[in-house]
Amino acid sequence: MTKQMNWAGNYEYKAARIHYPKTLDEVRELVRRGEKIRTLGSRHSFNGIADCTQDIISLQHFDRVIALDKERLTVTVEGGIRYGELSQYLHGEGYALHNLASLPHISVAGACATATHGSGDKNGNLATTVSAMELVTADGEVMVVSREKDGELFYGMIVGLGGFGVVTKLTLDIQPTYDVQQDIYENLPLSVLENHFDEITSSGYSVSLFTDWETESINQVWMKCRIVDGKKLEAESNFLGASPATRRMHPIGKLSSENCTEQMGIAGAWHERLPHFRMDHTPSSGEELQTEYFVAREHAYQAILAINEMRENITPLIMISEVRTIAADNFWMSPCYKEDRVALHFTWKMDQPAVMKLLPKIEEALAPFDARPHWGKLFTVSPKLLESRYKKLKDFRELLTQYDPQGKFRNAFLDLNIFGIG
Repeated sequence: MTKQMNWAGNYEYKAARIHYPKTLDEVRELVRRGEKIRTLGSRHSFNGIADCTQDIISLQHFDRVIALDKERLTVTVEGGIRYGELSQYLHGEGYALHNLASLPHISVAGACATATHGSGDKNGNLATTVSAMELVTADGEVMVVSREKDGELFYGMIVGLGGFGVVTKLTLDIQPTYDVQQDIYENLPLSVLENHFDEITSSGYSVSLFTDWETESINQVWMKCRIVDGKKLEAESNFLGASPATRRMHPIGKLSSENCTEQMGIAGAWHERLPHFRMDHTPSSGEELQTEYFVAREHAYQAILAINEMRENITPLIMISEVRTIAADNFWMSPCYKEDRVALHFTWKMDQPAVMKLLPKIEEALAPFDARPHWGKLFTVSPKLLESRYKKLKDFRELLTQYDPQGKFRNAFLDLNIFGIG
């Protein structure tokens, strides 16, 4: 097999073969005859979660919209479709999703399997829109789980980390389309977060705080507000000490905003504002590393201060950090299981040895706040600590064993982080 890399270029897949099936029957046959199998989406994970030693099944050709149910307000799609294409289709039909991640280039199945998210106090992660999932299980059979009929089984399997099979279809909740305006404020004093964090994060439908930890301030506040009754909102002249941006911005201030979604309060369709980056542009060369930790909402300010105290260690490696809020959900392996969380995201320069050396120090600083890592990004949290922080991890492990007793979909990532082997 020719050399195969992830999007960032920091991980080379070790599988002996990558397959690109076009039909459900082809997937079933590959699963039946395979011994070790994983599924590959849009390659936006930064670790080996999608890898294995033998066969990878790419969902590249599973990129269609299957059905739009206007009465039940659902859309059924193949697992490999990317949010960008799905969003364009939905908007054209007069519908929308509740939220999007910062990149619209990621696949629906991959995002849901890892509890990937956008921002917003009342917005759950992207998997919270899933009402049903079709997958090919270890015996090559097709299984469907749904929110309506499967209860806890559904909540155990949706954020499945690729461990239950090849996800071929997903049915998602939708809503009528809506418009959003995006305003940016610069230089919010970090100290303001102590008493005004809730006010800041609730000031828009989706709010992101960007900082490079160079100074005692948040570099940029990205505020995305839904338009109600066609009424545009005027940007505040002073937002808790921050000033409205006078030009379009990139989260990394020195970079061109060409790749970013429209700003300056110009209203537009939801899918052209909720992501930070435009679907028709590559957001960057991909030469970056990413880490993300989720802390309980009540600890947000203390966690941010803990990171700020490490600025001398962080600034030589950081490109930008983002703080986002995510609402609670019921998925066993979601970092937001049963409680609202705040995500501290780090986009690093491409120096993996230095980043991996720094991560244990960051994880130690965040340990008092029950920090849970994003499954698709770089982390070094021990399996013992993962089990203590993900309250349903033991149940998840048992469920994996029940539905894949031979471990066909297990890999080094699951063996280490879920089964504590390795």
